[in-house]
Amino acid sequence: MRQWLLLILFIGIWGCPGVVAQQSDNGQPATEIKVVNAPQDQEIATRLTQITGSISGLEHIEITVQAGVVTLQGEVASAQLRNEITTIANRLEGVVHVQNQLQEQLAVRSRLAPAAEKFREMLGTTVQMLPLLLLAVLAVVLFSLLGSWLSRRNALLRRVGLSELATNLGMRFVRLIVTSIGILIALELLDATALVSAMLGVAGVIGIALGFAFRNIVENYLAGVLLSTRNPFAIGDFIQVDDMTGKVMRLTSRDTVLMTLDGNHLRIPNSQIITSPMTNFTRNPLRRFEFNVGVSVELDLVRVRALAISTLADMPGILAEPRPRVLVLELGDSAVTVRVLAWIDQRQTDFLKARSEAIRLVKTAFDQAGIEMPEPIYRIHMADMTAKSTEQNNNEPAKMAKSPVVADSVAAAVDVSADTTIEQQLNEELSQSSEQNLLPATNNSPAGNGA
Repeated sequence: MRQWLLLILFIGIWGCPGVVAQQSDNGQPATEIKVVNAPQDQEIATRLTQITGSISGLEHIEITVQAGVVTLQGEVASAQLRNEITTIANRLEGVVHVQNQLQEQLAVRSRLAPAAEKFREMLGTTVQMLPLLLLAVLAVVLFSLLGSWLSRRNALLRRVGLSELATNLGMRFVRLIVTSIGILIALELLDATALVSAMLGVAGVIGIALGFAFRNIVENYLAGVLLSTRNPFAIGDFIQVDDMTGKVMRLTSRDTVLMTLDGNHLRIPNSQIITSPMTNFTRNPLRRFEFNVGVSVELDLVRVRALAISTLADMPGILAEPRPRVLVLELGDSAVTVRVLAWIDQRQTDFLKARSEAIRLVKTAFDQAGIEMPEPIYRIHMADMTAKSTEQNNNEPAKMAKSPVVADSVAAAVDVSADTTIEQQLNEELSQSSEQNLLPATNNSPAGNGA
């Protein structure tokens, strides 16, 4: 009975429609191929044909299946599709092996076909989104017009006291902010708010690049805003920046234009004016001039000082208060240096003329009073001088003594009136030039033109 059971078991295993794993000739286990209830070749080909017919670019390939081996033939648009269909075929149940004999299409038309298909898809999507797109464009246009309208309503900033340049800059920021709000609303309507982050990132990079490229222009523009707000000078003011002097003609967004005392135009970048020491000689109409005089060490300095002060006190244009002063500056080897100081009103008196006349009158008064102004003493050693040369040298003082004496210069008219030559040229330039001027016009005549 036991032998019959073993025989029946052996016959059942031998007749089972399946294959179990076997050892290969080299002892390695072979890959298991499932054939129990496996689909027929025609079913595999039909299923794979249905799949390729649903994928763009794989509709026209040829599929043959024999004994579970799939053979793919034809042309595909790209290598990506070729690899994808191989992967799909390998995943089908019952497929033992895939022979991929597909070729990539090299014709121009076939290469352009996917792009044309994508363009048609994009066109269809655009047509569907056309109402939203029109609303987005309308939002941008409306907010842009609103920003332009608000940018022209600068009366409030004017009342605050801002300058024209600062007001224009503020209005530009208002317009930019309002327009940006319209763009954000448009992106929200198009469900493209993710672009905002990308746009901000690109704008940041571009801003940094432009900042480095146009750093000087930006500095001068911002400096122009500060200068127009602070108003450190006005049209016609005589100023000095570093070693540059001149009368202010105009202030632009980039530079300040001066007219020098010799009639030339001088442009100074606004950033340099902001960062450099600047002297405005016109803001205070009272101005003091000074000069040094050397007198003999044997003279009475009290008498010298009194004579200089009385001389300046009688001079036209010199103010009685603050009164003129004379200070002992230095005691030298052969002379005592005194400094003469006096004040003028630049609205009626020219600085350079007053200083020149003061020096002339003090020298004349000292000469008439016998106050010696010695020159520096030098010791000269002469050698091999002929008798003729000696005689000429001896006769030279006599000739100088016989020379006619210059007429008394005290009687000459003293002219210290304000010089308006530069003011006339400046006003003519302002009336003819159309260049932007951020400084307000003034009716006051410019005062002072001295250095």
